[in-house]
Amino acid sequence: MPDAEFRFHHPVDVRFKDIDVGGHAHHSHALVYFEEARAAYWRDVVGRHGLDDVDYILAEAGIRYHQRVLWPQRLDVGVRVAVLGRKHWVMEYEVRSAGGDKLVSGRTVQIMYDYAGGRTTRIPDDVREAVSALDGPFGRGEGEADSSG
Repeated sequence: MPDAEFRFHHPVDVRFKDIDVGGHAHHSHALVYFEEARAAYWRDVVGRHGLDDVDYILAEAGIRYHQRVLWPQRLDVGVRVAVLGRKHWVMEYEVRSAGGDKLVSGRTVQIMYDYAGGRTTRIPDDVREAVSALDGPFGRGEGEADSSG
């Protein structure tokens, strides 16, 4: 059963190649599941579709494992933006089994980035509006105290 606080969900299949010698998905694959869901959010919510439209960098990631992720199964990955700053945003993730068991949760920090210029940039208004429409409202000044973003 998906968490009602996550308005965006993306299905991810556990692949046989994900399984390690312990018989469950290797711990590193949680980041892959997060990334697939984040890319779907960027495409479906923000409206950016190609590689050239990935104009952010991943600055930080944290993962918490609740239960083993087994093969074969289809996972439900809930994604939400919890903090929307001037240059950065924090995404939270919750990975659940088809039966609704919480398997993995985590968070990542992304920073808008101009690859051609090699520098961070402010979050564009269209991105801010799309994210706020789904996951807002965000508290006044969230992330503003940090001069890096």
